[in-house]
Amino acid sequence: MSPLTVEGCVELTALDRNGLIESRHIGVFVVIDRDGSVIESGGDIDATIFPRSTIKPFQAIAALRAGAELAGVELVLASASHCGSQRHTDAVAAVLAGDNLGADDLGCPPDWPLGYNEKAERIALNQGPQRITMNCSGKHAAFLRACVANGWDTATYLEPNHPLQTLIRAVVEEFTGTTELWPAVDGCGAPLFGMSLRALGTGIARVTDGHDPDAGRLVDAIRGNAWALDGVGRDNTRVIDATDAIAKIGAEGVLIIARDGIAVAIKCLDGSQRGNTVVAVTLLARHGVIDRAVAESLIDELVSPVMGGSEIVGRLTVSV
Repeated sequence: MSPLTVEGCVELTALDRNGLIESRHIGVFVVIDRDGSVIESGGDIDATIFPRSTIKPFQAIAALRAGAELAGVELVLASASHCGSQRHTDAVAAVLAGDNLGADDLGCPPDWPLGYNEKAERIALNQGPQRITMNCSGKHAAFLRACVANGWDTATYLEPNHPLQTLIRAVVEEFTGTTELWPAVDGCGAPLFGMSLRALGTGIARVTDGHDPDAGRLVDAIRGNAWALDGVGRDNTRVIDATDAIAKIGAEGVLIIARDGIAVAIKCLDGSQRGNTVVAVTLLARHGVIDRAVAESLIDELVSPVMGGSEIVGRLTVSV
């Protein structure tokens, strides 16, 4: 297992200003089906990358398999990197209260809301970083519900040898089809597994292929409550609402979008998300997974023009 290198990357997007390329983003991408058959790719898709929050659908499925009673918004939050709005934190608090727990029982660290406006609102109220506003708090609440359902210790649920984390690893291996996983710790404190982009894409494609009932419950919940996965007006939510595909960002430039057993997975080497959604939407439209007209409308909506004063002087374009 080896990390992604500059030599293993291709150009994903380029940004021009007045006809001169000002910035380029390089990385790796794969369009892949549930059987692991590569439809299109660029770069070293077998290099080891950390999926970061794109691993959350597997963790949510594991919580369901452990007996956590989650549905609707609660289930979506188990897979969310939410923006930290009051609507999100109220829903997380309700999950915890249902198990006679509170925000102090969350194992994720205190953090500011992910959303810029949501952070500003908290600052205006003289509130600092909190566990419940951390973007992974919904996932941790789901972890705790699974522990309560089984009588597992709730204080050590992030330990790699905890029964819940053992189950999560088994689910990751099942869906990705690989046991070659690099053990690590994610930003929220949960165990994380490095894997190839090929494995990640295969696993996410299988989440959306309709074969697994728990994965099907998750997909249906996300489609019905896209706001809870990210936030109103935010990229993942807008993509889900427009296409019925499942979209999920991960830190450090990782993105997955999948529908009906076909997924695109992207890792931008510099950790940026600026061009990832437009690349993924372009690729899925190219291969008929989503409607081309819908894709073009989304791209126009999501890509901010390059401004020179009050005039548009350039734009971000897809290179693949």
